Amino acid sequence: MQRLRAPSMVSMSVLAAAMLLVPARAQDKPVHLKIAHWVPPSHPMHKAMEDWGASIEKASNGGITYTVFPSQQLGKAFDHYDMVRDGIADVAFVNGGYQPGRFPILDGANLLFMMSKGGAGSEAADAWYRKYAEREMKDVKYCFNFVHDFGSFHSRTKKIQTPADVKGLKVRPADAAVASLVTTLGGTNVQASAPEIRDVLEKGVADAATSPWGSVLLFGIDKVTKYHMKAPLYVNVLTWIMNKNIYQNMSPAQQKVIDEHCTTDWALRAAGPWADFERAGVAKLEAMPGHEVYTLTPEQLDQWRKAAEPVVKIWADAVRKVGVDPDLALAELKAAVAKYNALE
Repeated sequence: MQRLRAPSMVSMSVLAAAMLLVPARAQDKPVHLKIAHWVPPSHPMHKAMEDWGASIEKASNGGITYTVFPSQQLGKAFDHYDMVRDGIADVAFVNGGYQPGRFPILDGANLLFMMSKGGAGSEAADAWYRKYAEREMKDVKYCFNFVHDFGSFHSRTKKIQTPADVKGLKVRPADAAVASLVTTLGGTNVQASAPEIRDVLEKGVADAATSPWGSVLLFGIDKVTKYHMKAPLYVNVLTWIMNKNIYQNMSPAQQKVIDEHCTTDWALRAAGPWADFERAGVAKLEAMPGHEVYTLTPEQLDQWRKAAEPVVKIWADAVRKVGVDPDLALAELKAAVAKYNALE
């Protein structure tokens, strides 16, 4: 009769070493991400979110899966930051400008005539804000910033050529910087998300709106506007975020996958096609009957730049109140814009 021998110390060591060689992600718990946004599935950012989710699913060997919920299915556009913070959605991109004053540092990227290119602007806005993201968005995981291509005024009532033309108008602003400009020029702000712009214009609640160009067509704003100022007035910064708890409960291997998808390179990869889409809207509107796309003279542009100067002071005062040096933050932002060539 053969007697079984107890495993030797050598065999135990070999077994322990073998266990250490098992890939960590084989022990990971499956994660399913609810990815939310407010634009329609035909919008370029819907595909960007699908591509981001698919890349993560592949990199995690199927350990992290996803579903994209477009068109405000999980909540209103204004609520997407809080939806991610509270776990209603796991991932979303948010427009900080929809809640003026909530993210004062971030608003620096929205300052007028700061940037004009969507792709390069996304790189600049992300590289600049990473220093401040944890301070201003500490209750979520910051992924990256991105911006759309340049936006301007689109009006149903008259051409807006000089700052004086804003006086008395009801304007839908894109963000806090535009809202401040409208107020200082004697206009009235009408808050509305991008999907709501056509409705407020059609009902006469607003006379004009600020928007990038491709979105004018996508959201049907062209149906209720006639005059379009062809000037690089602003870009709007948006932020891709994740629920902090779901990220913290991931394995180290899964967190690494997420971190590799929350980079400046991904900011460009996600926003580049959107930038092209918005820029293409300029030519489309120029070719449409019943629409007047007009340029500004150098003198008129100078008037707008001068009119925008008080907006910088308003922003600086807000940033100073949260303990940040606005001069330093603005210098850093301008350096990033120059590095990535984000201003034409």
